[in-house]
Amino acid sequence: MSKHTIFICRSCAFSSQQKDYLGQRGGKHLLTQLKELQATWQYKDQFIIQEVSCLSACNRPCTVAFAAPHKTTLMFGDLPPMTSPSSILQFAEQYFTSKDGLIKRQDRPEILQKGILARIPPLPL
Repeated sequence: MSKHTIFICRSCAFSSQQKDYLGQRGGKHLLTQLKELQATWQYKDQFIIQEVSCLSACNRPCTVAFAAPHKTTLMFGDLPPMTSPSSILQFAEQYFTSKDGLIKRQDRPEILQKGILARIPPLPL
């Protein structure tokens, strides 16, 4: 089975009002937190957490995207780097078990019920 990927924008600011916190960008902080949680996560072998330089959603920090072969790619913004890592992994589990990558809004973790920036259909076979 192909791996699923969570893309994390490392250059995202902490918020629309604050670029850095203790000398670190929000995206980089979020990436570090996710990598730490991944070590004991039951789906750690199913997902790649991929750092990217930019997801071009600079006015909606922090930004992540979920992608997998034959599934819709979903991109979210407005994720607070201090409080969203566990919700991101919870959503990743839902994404993994879904047939097409689509999870109803009301079924997502609360922090991911809004802030969707893109829904990209899978490539045709």
